[in-house]
Amino acid sequence: MGILGRLRDSLTRTTQQIVERFDEIVGRADAPERRSRPVDVDTLDALEELLISADLGVAATDRIIAAVRQRSRHGESLRELVKAEILAIFAAVQRPSAAVPPPSVTLIVGVNGTGKTTTVGKLANFLVSQGKTPLICAADTFRAAAVEQLEIWARRAGVDIIRAREGSDPAAVVFDAISAAKARGRDPILVDTAGRLHTRVNLMNELDKIRRVAAREVPGAPHDVLLVLDATVGQNGLQQAREFTSVAGVNGIVLTKLDGTAKGGVAVGIAHDLKLPIRYVGVGEGIDDLVPFSAEEYVSGLFDQTW
Repeated sequence: MGILGRLRDSLTRTTQQIVERFDEIVGRADAPERRSRPVDVDTLDALEELLISADLGVAATDRIIAAVRQRSRHGESLRELVKAEILAIFAAVQRPSAAVPPPSVTLIVGVNGTGKTTTVGKLANFLVSQGKTPLICAADTFRAAAVEQLEIWARRAGVDIIRAREGSDPAAVVFDAISAAKARGRDPILVDTAGRLHTRVNLMNELDKIRRVAAREVPGAPHDVLLVLDATVGQNGLQQAREFTSVAGVNGIVLTKLDGTAKGGVAVGIAHDLKLPIRYVGVGEGIDDLVPFSAEEYVSGLFDQTW
């Protein structure tokens, strides 16, 4: 199965929950004898309830419902209109990655429990499959277990890892990793940072120091700051993520555990509310189970894979 097909399949639990009801709603509204009529209140209410239940979030749902209200003026298919609005939400935040001279530096940030450390290993493995030669920097020096876990992932991915003793200055480890990457010709550098909350001032100051050291050693670094979010937490994690992005300079999202939730619509809420692109999605526990996000494949899989 191709990479993008695995993204569709990761939405199976969400699809199973909503597809029958969605088909019922849009099938009735799109019937030939009703296509030229205004969408009735009951249909709008049912669609709104369905989108909220799939965890798209209130703001994104309101946008989609507003677009549906305009449908009767043009006789558009309700099914196609819902798809188009979701795609438009993703398109508004999608940004192409700028090419930079090697080595590029990517910080992986987030709170504990989101799958941040395993994401670093899976991302390294994916980049190797794309012909890259990444280097992992174990900058979470507060938890020895995190470094040991990351070493296992690095060995599995077949990539170099730079680590230091427990309690070392994380910014110093980043400096060493950048020096090693330059000497060995490795690119990109993936920096695993300590899990932190935006309210932990000392940890946020540490992250700022890491950013300053990276910028001093590599022009424009860090080039990417990816925030790892757990899809199973859904809308409950958005407020925390919103505040986190404002202080950490986040420019992309990695959404983990998408296969473990029946509310996979959260990706729409993330893009709409955070105004950030989703770069990668976790679709399982294996080392190959991190795939690039595709809005088209996501929409194809969200409601009905036969669209």
